[in-house]
Formats: sequence, structure tokens, C-alpha cells
Amino acid sequence: MQVGRNHIPSIDWGNWLILIVGGFLVTAAANCFNEIIEKDLDKLMSRTKDRPMPAGRMTTGQGLILGVFMAFLGTWLLGKLNLETGLLSVFSILLYAFAYTPLKRKSPIAVFVGAIPGALPPLIGYLAAFGSLKAEMFHEIDYYIAGILFLIQFVWQFPHFWAIAWVLDDDYKKAGFRLLPTKKRDKTSALLTFLTTLILIPVSLLPTLYGFGGYYVGGLSLIAGLIFSWLAFKLLMNRELADAKKVMFCSFFYIPAVQLGLLLNFIAQ
Repeated sequence: MQVGRNHIPSIDWGNWLILIVGGFLVTAAANCFNEIIEKDLDKLMSRTKDRPMPAGRMTTGQGLILGVFMAFLGTWLLGKLNLETGLLSVFSILLYAFAYTPLKRKSPIAVFVGAIPGALPPLIGYLAAFGSLKAEMFHEIDYYIAGILFLIQFVWQFPHFWAIAWVLDDDYKKAGFRLLPTKKRDKTSALLTFLTTLILIPVSLLPTLYGFGGYYVGGLSLIAGLIFSWLAFKLLMNRELADAKKVMFCSFFYIPAVQLGLLLNFIAQ
């Protein structure tokens, strides 16, 4: 939202608060529905067995009431900002909870589906800044910026998810989850992880190429992307758990670093 506000005279802090609260509620609702659907599966995995519903601290009925309440309240709040933001929030909940969640046990395509709602937050925040796609100050360049913010986070999620899936593959198998590209820790899965880090490099340079990211952001993105790719290349060469962990932890730092660089660049302009 702050990036979008660079094109608007002043920040409406009331709307900023609505975005934060509404975004939190929508995300919490999607995760709540996910936990309801996967309650019995979560019991099988070490990383999820202590969640409220699998552990028995909350019933599925209680979870459903809470999830529906958070979904309606969060969507209503975001809808107060503009129609597009409200619709995207509904789409995000439905896609994450009712498409991505069941697909995790059926096909690795689940990662692609899950990457869409996972990449919506920066797009939602950008659109929230303008009040509407039809707002007077929303020009052609803003469509590019909104799309690029979405694209960076979308592409980043593939090496991010696959590195996590590699590290937690043994735990995921207990619940029948199939998240690695080939469903196993092999050379092809490592190769695809490496290739997506390479794709991320030119994608992360788009803000600079389109003139809204600045050269410092371009330099930061390039360095971060090269480090990310180097670690993924080592995973390809060695296919060791330790290398997958390095890719995973690098992914944790990559996206906040690039987004913070973009934010600071906009503030400085």
C-alpha cells in the first residue's frame, strides 16, 4: 500500500489500518478453513499435530464459526476500501482453502495454485492505495507496477515452497502430501527449483527496467537473486538436506529484503 501511495498526495491512516486488519482476518480465515479440512492429516505430521484442532483444543465446529466470522469481517473491511480489493480477498480465501488445500494430496500442481493467493497481498495492498482501478490517479504505469509486485512474489514462491517441501518431505509423506515437482527428492525436483531461482532474477529486475525501482533496488535484487540461485545450484549438485535448508532460509530473507528495498526507494523519492 505504501508503494502505491507514492502516487497519491497523502496517506489515509484509517484506510491503512483497515487494510492491515482486513488482510490479517482474511489470511487467518483461509488458514482456519485449511486446518478444518486437514485436521485428521495434521495429526499425522510432527509440524502440525500441535495446532488447535488436531490437538483437540478447538473443535471443528468452533473453528468453522471463527473462520466464517473472520472471512466475512475481513472481506467486508477490505471491500470498504474498494470493490476490487474485496473481490480479491474472497478469491484468495476460496482458492487457498478449497483448491490448494485438497490438491496437496493429489498433484504437485498444488504449488502453482497456492502461489496465486500467496502472491495476492502486494497486489491487494497496491490496489487498496488507490480506492479503485478506475480512480483518477490510476494510470497505465500503475497496472504495470501492480502486476510486477504480484509477479515477483508469485515466482519466488516456487523455490520457496519446493525447498520447504524438500526439507519436510518425510513429514509430508505421512499425510500423503505431494509438493515436490516429481513427488520425491531427485535431480529433476532440484533442477526445477534452481531454474525458478534463475527466472526470479530478471523478474525481480522489472521494477528497475520499468523505472520505478531505482538502481539500488536493482542491485539489491540482483545480488539477492544470485545468492538464491547459487544455493539452489548447490542443491542441484549435491541434493543434500543441508543444501535444501540453505535454499529455504534464503527464501525467508529474499522476499522481505527485495520488498523493503522497493519500499525505501519509494519513500526516498
